[in-house]
Amino acid sequence: MPATAETKEETDPTDTSPLSRIRNIGVAAHIDAGKTTTTERILFYTGKTHKMGDVDDGTTATDFDTQEQQRGITIFSAAVTCPWRDYTINLIDTPGHVDFTAEVERCLRVLDGAIIVFDSKEGVEAQSETVWRQATKYNVPRICFLNKMDKIGADFNASVESIVRRLHANPIPVQIPIGADSSFEGVIDLFGMRAYRFMGDQGEKVEEGDIPSELQDDAEYWRRNMIEKAAEFDDALMEKYLEDAEIPDEDVKRALRKGTIANKAQPCFCGSSLKRIGVQRLLDGVVDYLPSPLDVPPVPGVKSTEDQTALTRKPSEKDPLAAYIFKIVAEKPLDLYYLRVYSGILKSSQRAYIHNTGKKENISRLYRMFAKRREAIDRAVPGDIVAVTGFKDALTGDTVCDPNDPILLGRIEFPQPVMAVSVEPKNTKDKDALADALIKLEKQDPTFKHRMNEDTGQVILSGMGELHLEVLAKKLENDFNVGINVGKPLVAYRETITGKAEHERTFELTTASGPQKATVKLRVEAFVPETGAETYEFRNELPEEISLKREFLAAIKQGIKDCLFVGPLAGYPLLNVRATLLHAAEHESMSTDLAFENAARAAFEEAIEKAGPVMLEPMMKLEVTVPDDYFGPVSGDLSARRGLIQDTEMRGPDRVIHATVPLAEMFQYATKLRTLTQGRSSWSMEPDTYAAMPPAEQKELLKKYGYGD
Repeated sequence: MPATAETKEETDPTDTSPLSRIRNIGVAAHIDAGKTTTTERILFYTGKTHKMGDVDDGTTATDFDTQEQQRGITIFSAAVTCPWRDYTINLIDTPGHVDFTAEVERCLRVLDGAIIVFDSKEGVEAQSETVWRQATKYNVPRICFLNKMDKIGADFNASVESIVRRLHANPIPVQIPIGADSSFEGVIDLFGMRAYRFMGDQGEKVEEGDIPSELQDDAEYWRRNMIEKAAEFDDALMEKYLEDAEIPDEDVKRALRKGTIANKAQPCFCGSSLKRIGVQRLLDGVVDYLPSPLDVPPVPGVKSTEDQTALTRKPSEKDPLAAYIFKIVAEKPLDLYYLRVYSGILKSSQRAYIHNTGKKENISRLYRMFAKRREAIDRAVPGDIVAVTGFKDALTGDTVCDPNDPILLGRIEFPQPVMAVSVEPKNTKDKDALADALIKLEKQDPTFKHRMNEDTGQVILSGMGELHLEVLAKKLENDFNVGINVGKPLVAYRETITGKAEHERTFELTTASGPQKATVKLRVEAFVPETGAETYEFRNELPEEISLKREFLAAIKQGIKDCLFVGPLAGYPLLNVRATLLHAAEHESMSTDLAFENAARAAFEEAIEKAGPVMLEPMMKLEVTVPDDYFGPVSGDLSARRGLIQDTEMRGPDRVIHATVPLAEMFQYATKLRTLTQGRSSWSMEPDTYAAMPPAEQKELLKKYGYGD
């Protein structure tokens, strides 16, 4: 397929490094903003597919899972590799639904850049904020694509303003639309000051022409805006701008690239992926502004969990091997592990060292992925995103490295599950098969957890929402052939403490091998962890005169950790608890690992009981869009659900409500909202935080589950 009218590359002609021509990018957005359709167009225009798929028909390349095709949404991230100009683009299409936000999280962890897609009518939406926040967390440079400019109500200026206002970003339009909604027909490039229309059955013919006279003033305004903002990132360009000297487009583009890679600017494109308008220009933006692996800092890490000496790896084949496992797909006969190679060389049939497990494992095969298709390759080099088979014990977030020069890359912190369901096999013979399948699913999906309810014998599945749990249940039946009965959704509560307490406990036990004895004194208190940090903290404040063996200290830590899974009120996991070791006593030859572990467990449990335990409930960030006439009934209903309205704004004729509300109050909300607004509304919800339950609701909850009076 032909490229755009401009294919001249703004690169250093002396730079022949293949790494400079690699772009590792993701496509991310709020659900229904058009991510997958945009990806589908990219694959077509880069020549990787010969026919455009359709989300509604379930024929897109990256939504190849049966459930994705049936539901018309992206559930699992998919990796593809495609060429544009003389560049190689490794692209990952990510989900937009909040229940699968972990897929976005782990992809952004290994990407160098991202296209953030926005609906030009809606502007910034709830999940847009989440995606943006995740990209900021991993310092991922972005370009913006204002999609659906053909949609009724599309507003380019308002969408750009919403990015500034809600994301506190610096979007810099490098093109503007020709028309909007039904009159949208192309884009104006602010560099060449030319108009481009996308013709032919597939929009593959790009026709260049003059800017329509009625848009000439707008184009000149936005061009001045672009140059002025670009000048902020280059002193020489700023000097030319202040002197009103002639400024070559190459200088502006170079400054914009500099600002983008520094995460200080986001070049802004527009178009309609569905109508096949503007995608080729967006691809030009990917290679012009987003970084290559050489443009990002060397990947940081530490020597080991115990030795926190800071290390880095440059994107060089000469550096020791460092690769990161960011996704696992359970398959038969061998699971598929997705890796980003940061340094060194990864080869097929080699032994690989997994730093987190301390084990060497075989790489059976090495693949370059194209959605569900795969191409066997012999080696992977820095900048490559590939998949391997052969690992057995590795997990998402593990580091593959050189055992003679190890490095440990930072793990991904995934959000806590907020909802649960009970399941049981339809047939007793499926009990073992269910257990095996759940272990594989938990390995594949870090936001999924399962546990056995000892009282009922049922298995409790915990996940990010109703859709997430529904998808997991279908996978058990379809992919693992395990028939299950699924109960009603339950809220995944947590527990914490409100105060501080100390307790000392001596554990004594006489066994056949002799007496065992150990003494442990602990203090427990509530604390607020930093964003993304562990929700439990251990401190060792033993007096200097007490010398405790390393294995005994490890046993104390293990005893405490075992207690974190079962809180004192209703058996939910504990959050935001700090445990401090104040005293420990060995008793001649009677002290053992087991004795210290049990002493710590008992001391911790009794201290927690005295520290004011309370129930925590998941709070959700809610965004509701309704016609202004229905604001009263909708806001009243939210108040009845213990919701707190944080802000409201007008979006055209509609009122957008931003609120926080307990998840427990949101079951069947879709039905209620349709009734209140006669179907003229939309809403989205995502996890926000855990908050202490009001005393009355806590008492009622504990009573409901048999823990109350």
